Amino acid sequence: MSEAGETGLADSFRRLIAQHGPMPVSRYMGESNARYYTTRDPLGAAGDFTTAPEISQMFGELAGLWLADIWARAGRPAGAIYVELGPGRGTLAKDALRAMASQGLRPEVHLVEGSEALRRIQGGALSGARFHDTLDTLPDDRPILLLANEFLDALPVRQLVMTEKGWRERMVALDDNGAFTFVAGPSPMDEAVPEAQRAATPGTVIETCPAAATLVEALARRLDVQGGAALFIDYGHLAPRSGSTLQAVRAHDKVDVFAAPGEMDLTAHVDFVTLDAIARREGVASSLTTQGAWLTAMGIGLRAQALAKATPDRADELAQAYDRLVQPGEMGELFKAMALSARDWPRGAGFPEGERRRSEK
Repeated sequence: MSEAGETGLADSFRRLIAQHGPMPVSRYMGESNARYYTTRDPLGAAGDFTTAPEISQMFGELAGLWLADIWARAGRPAGAIYVELGPGRGTLAKDALRAMASQGLRPEVHLVEGSEALRRIQGGALSGARFHDTLDTLPDDRPILLLANEFLDALPVRQLVMTEKGWRERMVALDDNGAFTFVAGPSPMDEAVPEAQRAATPGTVIETCPAAATLVEALARRLDVQGGAALFIDYGHLAPRSGSTLQAVRAHDKVDVFAAPGEMDLTAHVDFVTLDAIARREGVASSLTTQGAWLTAMGIGLRAQALAKATPDRADELAQAYDRLVQPGEMGELFKAMALSARDWPRGAGFPEGERRRSEK
């Protein structure tokens, strides 16, 4: 019996699989994360992982300045709202809103958050914030200024695997000892695979994320009508790729993806190539780069120097935070940034001019 037997959700999954057969990877990931995020604060030293806003105020400040800059160049439209997807503890929003206020932008705050546990924390940090379960209930009559950091990576991915008999959906089953294992589903899935990838070698895995695609499509349509801009930052790739990227983190360590469903954070790399294409298809401008390149272009080096000068006792801490956010061996290359803006709005600062780059560094 695997370690997963220690969690109630694992036992529930076992019963479901024993009764109805293997479940898709997307269901396993989706239900695991739904349980995980609704029952805890996963952030910080006492949690399971640390995000960029928790590493340094510089990250949130530059994100806020990015929104304020594009808003100002769009003519300072009245009534613009600040929207954040998956706001964590509210740290990113606090830093971003402070930076926006320094530029004369004081928007209403709308948070898309499904976890009641995190809503309580966010409500304490951000007085007057309005909460939403999805994008659907956001105001539809004013520009949107949106941030989403490490949000897309937790949305459930669908995996397809090439077998000797063709493409099949990748499923979660039980082995002879009752432990979770991956298997190929019974139904042919060749028609769901892009033509260019259909002749892959057996064992090849490809991932899609229908939830992320639907979200970006809906947001792009809103931006096209309402105006505004959005900044997504997450770990993922800027070029087509294959292979499973599903991973689990618990107590700041990588663990087996079957170790403890509902008690660990399950994530997968974000396919920014596909999301970029979806946004462009809906008529909004889309640009891609790495987190390190974006932060550097936004002036994080100068901000770090200014903070170190103002608080010399924090100089080492600030230098470490800078390296962690920007350096290629840290988050700088692993994390990517995608900027969306309405067709009649300017492009966001810090992104390459012209067409998006088509390959990884």
